[in-house]
Amino acid sequence: MNTDITHILPPDFSPASRVWIYQSNRPFSAHEAAEIEEQLHQFTEQWNTHGTPVKGWGRLLFDQVIVLMADETEAGVSGCSTDSSVRIIKSMERQYNVNLFDRLALGFIVKENLQLLPMAQVGYALEKGYITADTLYLNNTVQTKGELEKHWLVPLKESWLAAKLGLHAY
Repeated sequence: MNTDITHILPPDFSPASRVWIYQSNRPFSAHEAAEIEEQLHQFTEQWNTHGTPVKGWGRLLFDQVIVLMADETEAGVSGCSTDSSVRIIKSMERQYNVNLFDRLALGFIVKENLQLLPMAQVGYALEKGYITADTLYLNNTVQTKGELEKHWLVPLKESWLAAKLGLHAY
């Protein structure tokens, strides 16, 4: 699995561009992925904030993670335009019968695949060697393009979870 996403991200978007990450509880099929890519394209093409076009971008990564981005250098994203992005994601949730809002399911790259673990089981997975301190973690708390590029896919030991899990002992 190629985890270098920098070549996928829009080069003409500011590093301060806002990012929203929605992780599915299952991978999408090739057919579903194509439909989702088309829906994201259509949404970002017509995304507006109070009548002003939002410079938006959206992609499905790893067949399971939807990333939406808005470059606010020309027009800021209002509450209404954020709500419209949430509506499209909720629509996808219903259409594909998935959960895209479970913040307690944490993503890890294990044996070249995206694997989700409930937060409550991460300690056990570490203890049993299913994941290690060096396992790549999807830090879905990133909020900007710059953070997405540098701090989204990070070794578990470099994430906000490290202190919570006592990784200093590993």
